[in-house]
Amino acid sequence: MERTSPLNTPVIAKSNRGWLNGFIGVLIFSGSLPATRVAVLEFDPVFLTVARASIAGVLALCLLWLFKERRPARGQLLSLLVVAIGVVLGFPLLTALALQYVTSAHSIVFLGLLPLATAVFAVLRGGERPRPVFWFFSVLGSLLVVGFAASQGLSASPRGDMLMLLAVLVCGLGYAEGAKLSRTLGGWQVISWALVLSLPVMLVLTGCLAPATFTGISRSAWLSLAYVSLFSMLIGFVFWYRGLAQGGIAAVGQLQLLQPLFGLALAATLLHEPVSLAMLGVTVAVILCVAGARKFSR
Repeated sequence: MERTSPLNTPVIAKSNRGWLNGFIGVLIFSGSLPATRVAVLEFDPVFLTVARASIAGVLALCLLWLFKERRPARGQLLSLLVVAIGVVLGFPLLTALALQYVTSAHSIVFLGLLPLATAVFAVLRGGERPRPVFWFFSVLGSLLVVGFAASQGLSASPRGDMLMLLAVLVCGLGYAEGAKLSRTLGGWQVISWALVLSLPVMLVLTGCLAPATFTGISRSAWLSLAYVSLFSMLIGFVFWYRGLAQGGIAAVGQLQLLQPLFGLALAATLLHEPVSLAMLGVTVAVILCVAGARKFSR
């Protein structure tokens, strides 16, 4: 029977905490696309993007001031800019645009590509080197997702699918860059400083793009805006970046393969969107890939 050295116990405990924090982050992110789908029915997608970043940015600024956090070093600003472009602007904007052409249930399946994108950027930016078997499970999970999308007929909305693919790429880069920076700056501090860095531009754009009147905006749209601003843009990243930094970017990043399961359940429950047996089958298959990727991540 394999023994665990006492010296390795703190490392294992830290890794387990990383998986737990990452799991909580994925649960929170799972509501992002359904909430965005509801919001873009009544808000312009570009306005929604800058408004959610502005709200989260103001909250982040208050948190940084309240806890008297030190300012990032000059050498960390470029990484923070990459995080801001990837997860503050890029992913929210591209997904909001995509959801004008595809349902949230369809777009959620594309999130199965995020673990592979995150793992690739973990190697390029984080210096991680997962074992070969890890890549087998990571690629297999992604191929299952792509195969499902192709079986549904990409020609039905190539623009929506292309926007989702671009969103996955910029998000994977933002995740890996932010997790790398979290090791020195702290998890919630990274997303907070990225939000604050982009806040001046976001506030100006929010004022310029705001509709002439908000009369007629439903309660569900306002609640969706609140969710993507508070949870998707801030609270979720507190757990997510901490989990990636503790458990490894490539390894914990595979938890994103679970996001379609939770997202599809929300889409079916809250939005009454159809969820086919094929969607459920793909989701179950990628869950098995998560288990395999975790086993061989180191």
